[in-house]
Amino acid sequence: MNICVFCSAADLDERYVTPAREFAELLGKGGHTLVWGGSEAGLMKVMADGVQEHGGRLVGVSVEFLRAKARQNADEMLITKDLAERKAQLLARADAIVIMVGGAGTLDEATEILELKKHGLHTKPVVLLNAAGFYDGLKRQL
Repeated sequence: MNICVFCSAADLDERYVTPAREFAELLGKGGHTLVWGGSEAGLMKVMADGVQEHGGRLVGVSVEFLRAKARQNADEMLITKDLAERKAQLLARADAIVIMVGGAGTLDEATEILELKKHGLHTKPVVLLNAAGFYDGLKRQL
């Protein structure tokens, strides 16, 4: 499967990194493909490293203004012109979506994907990986 993961490009506390490493290992050992924002930093790097180390494939979808931060040894790297095109490509290439710890960009991606699903514009499974209760407030809001 092609599993799209929305997550942070920032370095995070170990309570968020440990579940990411475990999930990345499961994806890689399962022979899955990580479809992600393509960054070589933060939790995005943790996910890519883990998937690649355990035999999975990497399909990155970066954006022109972040091209310099894109992972060089991904199996495939697409550079989009803007964030809207990036989100559309991430969704198009995914069989399922997992939302992990992140900042404003991750929240933007997550809310758009959830809104599209609510309106029946995609039927892909969406999973919220709520490491250390990070998304408890969002769960209450929704």
